[in-house]
Amino acid sequence: MLRNFRPLLKAAAAAAEARTTATAAAAAAVALPSRRFGSSPAAAAADAFDADNGFVRGIFSGKIHESQVFPYPDVLVEDEKENLAMTVDMTTKFFDEVNDPAKNEALGAVEPATFEALKELGAFGLQVPEEYGGPGFSNTGYARLVEVVGRSTDLGVGITLGAHQSIGFKGIMLHGTPEQKEKYLPRLATGELIAAFALTEPSSGSDANSIRTRAKLSGDGKHWVLNGQKLWISGGGLAEIFTVFAQTEVPDEKKGGTRDAVTAFIVERGFGGVTNGKPENKMGITCSNTTEVFFEDVKVPRENELGKVGDGFKVAMSILNSGRFGMCAALTGTMKAAMEIAAAHANERVQFGHKLKSYGLVQEKLAQMALKIYAAESIAYTLSANMDRGSRDYQLEAAIGKVFASEAAWHVTDEAIQVLGGNGFMRAVPLERILRDLRIFRIFEGANEVLRLFIALTGIQTAGQNLKQLQKALSAPLANTELLGEQLPKRALAFFGMGKDTLSQVHPNLKDSASKLEVGVSVMGQTVEALLIAHNKGIINRQMELKRLADVAIDLYAMACVLSRASRALNEGAASAAHEELLCRTWCEDADSRVRFNLKKLKSKTTDGALADIAKQIFENDGKPLQAHPLRV
Repeated sequence: MLRNFRPLLKAAAAAAEARTTATAAAAAAVALPSRRFGSSPAAAAADAFDADNGFVRGIFSGKIHESQVFPYPDVLVEDEKENLAMTVDMTTKFFDEVNDPAKNEALGAVEPATFEALKELGAFGLQVPEEYGGPGFSNTGYARLVEVVGRSTDLGVGITLGAHQSIGFKGIMLHGTPEQKEKYLPRLATGELIAAFALTEPSSGSDANSIRTRAKLSGDGKHWVLNGQKLWISGGGLAEIFTVFAQTEVPDEKKGGTRDAVTAFIVERGFGGVTNGKPENKMGITCSNTTEVFFEDVKVPRENELGKVGDGFKVAMSILNSGRFGMCAALTGTMKAAMEIAAAHANERVQFGHKLKSYGLVQEKLAQMALKIYAAESIAYTLSANMDRGSRDYQLEAAIGKVFASEAAWHVTDEAIQVLGGNGFMRAVPLERILRDLRIFRIFEGANEVLRLFIALTGIQTAGQNLKQLQKALSAPLANTELLGEQLPKRALAFFGMGKDTLSQVHPNLKDSASKLEVGVSVMGQTVEALLIAHNKGIINRQMELKRLADVAIDLYAMACVLSRASRALNEGAASAAHEELLCRTWCEDADSRVRFNLKKLKSKTTDGALADIAKQIFENDGKPLQAHPLRV
C-alpha cells in the first residue's frame, strides 16, 4: 500500500474542485433529450434535491442530507421505461441464447460472431446521445442494462463492453469538444472503433500522478510527441482509440518556470508508433483483451488534447468516478445469478434425510445473499438516479458502490459454491468461473483499500473545513453570531445525545431502524471531529482509523438507501413490501452492530500498533515467519 498519502489528498481536493466543472459536464454529456425526462414521478421531490451536498460527505460532519436518498429516486419516465424494458428483454435473450461464456473462456477472447452480434445489438454505445448515433440511455438505463450483462455470468464480456464505453471513451463524452464528439462518438457508438483507457503503468497503479509516460510539445507547437508504456490495458489489443494520460510541462504560476502536470489526450492507433503486447494470461475475465500498450514518438495533434493541458488528473478522476456506478449495478446481476444457482441446488439436494433448504446454516447463507443483493441494488440505483438528477457530489457514493458490490459479490459467490459443495468446485457449474472473474473487481478502477482511504480522507477534509470555520468564528464571536447561534446549541445537545439530524420521510414501520441510522450519523460526526482535534494533519497517515471510518460510512449509506427503498415499497403497498421491510430491518440491525463496533474501536485501545510492529518484523525477515517450526526440525 502507498506510503505517502499526499496523492490521495490531492485526489480529494481534485474531486472537490471538479464538482462544479467535470461533474456538471458529466450530467450534460449523458443527459437524454428533455422529452425523455419531462416530469418524472419524483418531479416534486427533485425540486428539493441538493445537487451540491452528497449524503456521504455530510455524515462525516454528523449531517443527514435527506434529499439525496428520500424519497427513493425515480427518474425514468414512461417512454424511456418502455424503451429500456424492450432493450432489457433483447439483451437478456441475447445472453441466454447467443453468448457462450464457456466458449469465450476457452478461446481466451469473445467469440468473433458474438462480438459482431453485440455491435448489432447496439451494446457498444449505450449512453452515446442520439445526435451522435447512440440510444442515449441515462445512467439509470445504463445501470439496468449492465446488470443484465452481470447476470449472464460472463464478466469477461462485461469488461470488454465496459472498458470501451464506461471508461474508454467516457472522457470524450465528459470533456470532449463538440468537434471531438462529432469526429469520434458515432463510430465508437457502433463498435466500428473500440476505445481503451490508458492510465496504469509499470511504476504507477493507484497513484495516477506518478506516471512516467511523457508528451513534449513540438518545436512548431502544432502537435505533441508522446512516448511511454501502459500496463494491463483492457481492450489494449483491440482499441483504435485510446484515452492516454501523460506528463507535460506547464507554467508554474507560483514559483515561475515550469512544472510537470498530467494531461489527457485522444490518441489514434493510426497516428503511428502505437503498438501492443500479446494478451495477458489472467486468473479470470480471460475472454477480455488485456495487454501492454507502447507509444513511441507518437505525433498527437493539439486538437486531440482532452480537457485543459495540465488537467489530466481531474479528467482521469472524473472518468473513474463516473464509471464506477456501472460496476455496482453489474455485480448485483452477478449476485442474483449465484443466488439462483445456490437456491436451486438447496431446493432439490437431500442430505441426512432432508433437503438442504431445511437446515439453518444453509438458510443463513441464502438470507445473507438476499440482504447483500438488496443493499447493493438500493445503492446502485440511488446513485445512478442522483447522477441523472444532476448531482455534482457523488464521488464518495460511487466509490462506496464499487467497494460494497465487489466485496458482496465475492462473498455471495463463495457462499453459493459452499452450498453446492463439490458440485460448486466443478467447471460444469459457472460458479468457479464467476469467482475467478470477480477477483479483479476489488483491484481495478481503484483498489478497494485505496478507495476506502479516498472515502475517509475526502469526508474528513470537509469535516475539517467545517471545524476550522467554527474555530475561526469562536475567535471573533461578535462577527459570527449567526454561525455560532446555529452550531453551539446543536453541539451542546449532541453532547447529551440530543439534537441529531433525523429522517422525516421514512415509513412509520421503519422508524426504529431509521433511529439507528440517525444515531450512527450523529456519533460519526462527533468521532471524526475528535480524531481531527487529536491528530490534526497526522490523521492522513493513520490508515487503520481511516479504514474504520470508511467502513462506517459504507454501512450508513447502505442503511439510508435500503430505508428509502423499503419505505417506497410500504408507501405504495407493493406486493413485496412485507419482504422488503424484513430485509430492511435485518440489514439495519446487522449494519448498526458493525457501525457501533467500528466507532467504539475508534475511541478505545486497539491492537493497531501491535499489528504494525508484527508486519514490520515480517517485512524485515523477507516475508518468512520469525518463529521456529513447532516440530523444531
